[in-house]
Amino acid sequence: MIPVRGVTGARVAVLGLGRSGLSAARALRAGGAEVLPWDDYEAAREAARAEGFEPVDLSKPGAFDNVAALIVSPGIPHFYPAPNPVVAAAWAAGVPVDNDIGLFFRSLAIERWEEYDTTPRVIAVTGSNGKSTTAALIHHVLTASGRESQLAGNIGRGVLDIDPPGDGGVVVLELSSYQTELARALTPDIAVFTNLSPDHLDRHGGLGGYFAAKRRLFAEGGPDRAIIGVDEAEGRFLANQLAEGPGDDRVIRTSAAAKLSGPGWSVFARKGFLAEWRKGRQVGSIDLRAVAGLPGAHNHQNACAAYAAVRCLGIGPRQVEQAFHGFQGLPHRSQTVAEVGGVRFVNDSKATNAASAARALAAFPRIRWICGGLEKEGGLGELVPQFCHVAKAYVIGREAAAFALHLKDIPHEVCTTMDAAVARAAAEAEPGDVVLLAPAAASFDQYDNFERRGEDFIARVAAWTTAQAEGARP
Repeated sequence: MIPVRGVTGARVAVLGLGRSGLSAARALRAGGAEVLPWDDYEAAREAARAEGFEPVDLSKPGAFDNVAALIVSPGIPHFYPAPNPVVAAAWAAGVPVDNDIGLFFRSLAIERWEEYDTTPRVIAVTGSNGKSTTAALIHHVLTASGRESQLAGNIGRGVLDIDPPGDGGVVVLELSSYQTELARALTPDIAVFTNLSPDHLDRHGGLGGYFAAKRRLFAEGGPDRAIIGVDEAEGRFLANQLAEGPGDDRVIRTSAAAKLSGPGWSVFARKGFLAEWRKGRQVGSIDLRAVAGLPGAHNHQNACAAYAAVRCLGIGPRQVEQAFHGFQGLPHRSQTVAEVGGVRFVNDSKATNAASAARALAAFPRIRWICGGLEKEGGLGELVPQFCHVAKAYVIGREAAAFALHLKDIPHEVCTTMDAAVARAAAEAEPGDVVLLAPAAASFDQYDNFERRGEDFIARVAAWTTAQAEGARP
């Protein structure tokens, strides 16, 4: 645990008692604060009581009297589409609003660090797509190279639940826009921006607000190194703002769409090959085509960002390449779950928007595509260039028929349920086909989250493959 510093004797309110909220409450208590926790749901309040906290209704008049700060969990709107009433009450009372990320950055460094040979470092990864895989890949390479590393934030453990890093330790954080937007302290040593595509627009008042939330990690964080994906205009804008000139190697540009040139530091992937260039010459390369855990151009983009991050810490190209081959990928992200009769089944349930689904479709030549769910703003326009990879689509979700209208001339079938979609796709697949779950939509119409949706896909595939095996027995 990272005890929160500077709160001894202070009364600190915590709104939202999920994973990050309870983690913040524990760390505040460990730092000597009087914690005033609240959640609108009784089950969450009971979970807090089980840990010795007494919930306090923060919506009541006077709830913020003599309160030093309000810590808000990431799932709670604090600005758009409308501020939560408790957040608005804190504003009215002049109480600073923060989150667990802000508490983490202000509390991580301790006096003991002066005794270390190598100061601990923090690598923070943000962006629209690929940030989970990029963060996990960085952590994997560090661990495989013998470096102490912990993975936290929007993936793994809550940021305040990790152990204090030791001499030379590295903390790798995946940070969502919800987390970067509100944190009052953001001071990573290395910050990574993967890419940007429309997502969470209601929470940020549009695409500009969404990008502004991501940009805070760099503009206000002031990292020593900034690794910026420049395949979109927003990344090119951000890299240009941060760099003092063409040769400024504090900014490392990455791409999976183009060869990068110039006197600075860049890492790019073309036709399956990763190349690192510094000061106008190539200094490293990796053949990514044989790395089973990183299929497709979207994962090559993730590989470029992770490669750049660990190179900043002095890990050599050959060490990185060896570690890449040991990376198994993350559940629900380009995850191969079975291969039967030449048909591969891939779970990319995390592809919850059009941009991430487009990347998944681009990774395979012939696809039986399971798609659909709760549509997001922005439509499916980004998917159209990849429709040529789809042999047939199998649409799930409560509004499957409406979703199917976006599929234009693609052969498709409205299945509604995962069970029906897997059964139909598997029955019609031919050797060489990939049955791909890449919904391009949120899961909340049928599932609690994308993990549950992916788990259902895996279970249905397992049931189908078992039935096939049993049917083949004499």
